[in-house]
Amino acid sequence: MTAPRGDEAASHPFGDFVQPFQIEGPGLRGRLVRLGAAVDAVVGPHDYPPAVAAMLAEAMAMGAVLASGLKYDGIFTLQMQGDGPVGLLMVDVTSDGDMRGYARYDAERLEAVGATPGAPVPRFLGAGHMAFTVDQGPETERYQGVTALEGATLSECAHAYFRQSEQVETAIRLCVSEAENGGGRRAAALMLQRLPESLGADGDAEEDWRRAVILMSSATPAELLEPGLGVDQILYRLFHEDGVRVYRRRDLRHRCRCSRAKVERILRSFPAAEVREMAEADGAITVTCEFCKASYVLHEDELEAR
Repeated sequence: MTAPRGDEAASHPFGDFVQPFQIEGPGLRGRLVRLGAAVDAVVGPHDYPPAVAAMLAEAMAMGAVLASGLKYDGIFTLQMQGDGPVGLLMVDVTSDGDMRGYARYDAERLEAVGATPGAPVPRFLGAGHMAFTVDQGPETERYQGVTALEGATLSECAHAYFRQSEQVETAIRLCVSEAENGGGRRAAALMLQRLPESLGADGDAEEDWRRAVILMSSATPAELLEPGLGVDQILYRLFHEDGVRVYRRRDLRHRCRCSRAKVERILRSFPAAEVREMAEADGAITVTCEFCKASYVLHEDELEAR
């Protein structure tokens, strides 16, 4: 196993990063994502119910591991929308590693199904769709993949997407921890994919893939979420017999892209009559970001002055 250099290693016990790797023998690629502070920054300001917080944290890990497998210069967005009490989960990741996300839910409906047993996707999201979008700016064509929410869990929904849309054999594990003992919530994702050159290989390659997936599945949530257990230790335990090579670790972080300038630009795009309807008696207009809950207060006279 080739270890990362010291300047590429995480500087904190758990971290916010994606660790790409390759299993040398069978020619499989993979990524291991760990999220700590980023999850707390996204989930904390909203005071989500535990079920919503857990699903959003899991969606963040899935968004990060999916985005890390793409070459893009812009924004990758993962969106899950359904007719259940959790109507929307949304996560986006920039090519620089900035992450944000939010969830929209109906508190009354969520409470009504709270004690009902069942798999999380049909129970909370219900019937709907999952969309992956890559936006590289106004001069490029936006890529989007959409598939129905098919599966009991978010990872099963991702498996269904890759089977139907990408035709790339993919295995994903997602796990989250509860916030406990004053500590924050953590999330992790482990993903394996068959490299294109191995897709038409012989029966031995098929056996190698099945064995790698079985080994991946042996990684417990406790291991993937344990701050004291390094990713190199996890990957070595799982895949050392075939040889595992790790590549440069990519940092992730929570960073919202909202700003006062953007809010002002959006308000200026509305007709004057609509802007007046938004204003309070003193002429103030308050806009709150759905992602980070930051509030921006502008006045009608500011918008009219330019």
